[in-house]
Amino acid sequence: MQSDEGLYSAPRWRLTRWLAEPGLGVPDDIRAALIVQLYGSLPVFAAGAVNTIAVAAVGVIAGRKQTAPFIVWLVMEIAICLARLAVLVSAHRRARAHRPTPTDLHLLLAVAWSASVGFGVVASLVSGDWVVAMLASLSAAAMVGGICFRNFGAPRLARTMILLSLGPIIPGAAFAGEPLFYIVYLQVPMYLAAMTAAAFRLNRMLITTMRAERENSHRAHHDALTGLLNRAGFVEALSARLGAHAERRFAVMFFDLDDFKPVNDTFGHAAGDEVLKAVAGRVRRALPDSAVVARMGGDEFVVLVDGVTAEMAQEAGYRLISEVAVSYELGGEVRAGVGASVGIAMSPDHGAEVEELLAVADAALYEAKSGGKSRCCLASVETNLAALRRLQQSGPKAQVASAA
Repeated sequence: MQSDEGLYSAPRWRLTRWLAEPGLGVPDDIRAALIVQLYGSLPVFAAGAVNTIAVAAVGVIAGRKQTAPFIVWLVMEIAICLARLAVLVSAHRRARAHRPTPTDLHLLLAVAWSASVGFGVVASLVSGDWVVAMLASLSAAAMVGGICFRNFGAPRLARTMILLSLGPIIPGAAFAGEPLFYIVYLQVPMYLAAMTAAAFRLNRMLITTMRAERENSHRAHHDALTGLLNRAGFVEALSARLGAHAERRFAVMFFDLDDFKPVNDTFGHAAGDEVLKAVAGRVRRALPDSAVVARMGGDEFVVLVDGVTAEMAQEAGYRLISEVAVSYELGGEVRAGVGASVGIAMSPDHGAEVEELLAVADAALYEAKSGGKSRCCLASVETNLAALRRLQQSGPKAQVASAA
């Protein structure tokens, strides 16, 4: 589960999985993002910890009777907050190191902290010190807002924390023996219901927004017809590959279809679209699962195959040509046949930049097509020079566009 900082583990225990459940039908990538949000940041944690510890300390200092419960509360607050701080720091470090994070413990400590706040409310109301009782109750009410807006990605967790922190005001008022406090029997349930409903409503709004962002990102980086990456998606994937393990060899393979235009002219563009979708499926099956495949537009495709030698890349190119060449059913007994020509550029041999590799692979494809159909051509010195000339004449951005 990826975030800007690193990987955060999903909860594993039954209770914590239930607490963190965002709702039915939520995709895994959105669930991962919601787990990250539950960790929050150190400044947010520090603000809540300082608030509750300060109120508990005031209870110990100002308490004129029944001081023992305040001491217990203060000790609980300090112990839980120190444990939460240690878990939070450890989780952030583990995430950056791509190691499992203590998400289950993090969630349980959050619930324990809420229960400690609720215990402090009861202790304050029972003490008869109305200044301390007011501070504790206001602190609990203030915490509810933070709980709701920080944890609405997991509304069950938010509801549980709200109930444990603010709910004890009701029994506390009963133990206090002050009739005026009985108004909380009406106020607190309404407040609990409203804040819980807000958490669930915000959860639905957040997931809807994240789904829309996810769909927009997918449309921006994928070809609508074939489901493969589009030009922008491939350039992004190639840039990422060049930025990581640059010393490891990989191949960029440009290919387009031979005799595709007659399919469109004879059977119509709908039939041509069916052929393109079938080609995409065959290419995926012919190449390793780790290969990055994109449709660059029209009948042009490009592939990134990692960890291969030039010989292995050529074998993959001819395997691709053989797979594409099998005829395509267009309905009934109608069949169409197309071929493929492939141009290959190797990194780092033929370039270490996106524009260079695309230009060299495109030049190698041109060489393959100029020599006849259904050929696979590995870039040579001549194709490199031709590609570099084109780059110098048109500029990097124009070259990427022309390659697409």
